[in-house]
Amino acid sequence: MAQAIALTIAGSDSGGGAGIQADLKTFSALGTYGASVITAITAQNTRAVTGIEAVSPAMVAAQIDAVFDDLRVDAVKIGMIGGANVITTVAERLRHHLAVRPIPVVLDPVMIAKSGDALLPADAITAMLRHLLPLATVLTPNLPEAAALLNMAEATSPQDMALQGQTLRAKGPRFVLMKGGHGRGEICTDLLVGSQILTLTAPRVITKNTHGTGCSLSSAIAAGLAQGLAVPEAVKAAHRWLQQAIRAADDLQIGQGHGPVHHFHAFWPAKTREAAE
Repeated sequence: MAQAIALTIAGSDSGGGAGIQADLKTFSALGTYGASVITAITAQNTRAVTGIEAVSPAMVAAQIDAVFDDLRVDAVKIGMIGGANVITTVAERLRHHLAVRPIPVVLDPVMIAKSGDALLPADAITAMLRHLLPLATVLTPNLPEAAALLNMAEATSPQDMALQGQTLRAKGPRFVLMKGGHGRGEICTDLLVGSQILTLTAPRVITKNTHGTGCSLSSAIAAGLAQGLAVPEAVKAAHRWLQQAIRAADDLQIGQGHGPVHHFHAFWPAKTREAAE
């Protein structure tokens, strides 16, 4: 059986906890070969984003074409893209390649970093709605992102989440995963909104080390889809894996702010730092 390959189209995180770096770690942890297209370079750590420099649309297009011209890509994950011109370029090149061989696309509408820094210009939201949502097999917004895409108040209940998920689904995606991590309460609830609604719950883990959770979850879904799982199964598997990565996050002790989740919790021994000391 051919090796599953997933492509991430996203920005780079110099701190290694989110973006392209988190995506490639996730793919590797889940047994999927990862290819990448870098859309922007960020100066970033666990505390803040201090600089963003966009990659030109021509270079983004060249990266996409180079990957598809040589690799048999099985799934695409789209994360931080940047401005409207890059969004339209990504959409155009993906439409071209997916017309030859349709594959699933997971769209994570990255707009705000864990530190609170804005990552997506306001004028790019319209371009995302118009060009990328119709390409998405799965859209994975958190509550603030869903509200921003719909120009609505944040959902505060599962009923509100389901309604916003259906409204977003009407804009093109086959499925919308409404992520409840920004909600309140001891139980975190996600809703996979399709023709039916799948409810995913987990105890809320008390940790500050949740940098890259959104990137990692969407990449885990893409890894499952690349391996041939149906969307509900890929989402359930990704949800389980991410909960384990969050529970093990404090073992890493990376940085002074919001540290990353532990992508390789299944492979690295617990408390590696303490054992070394």
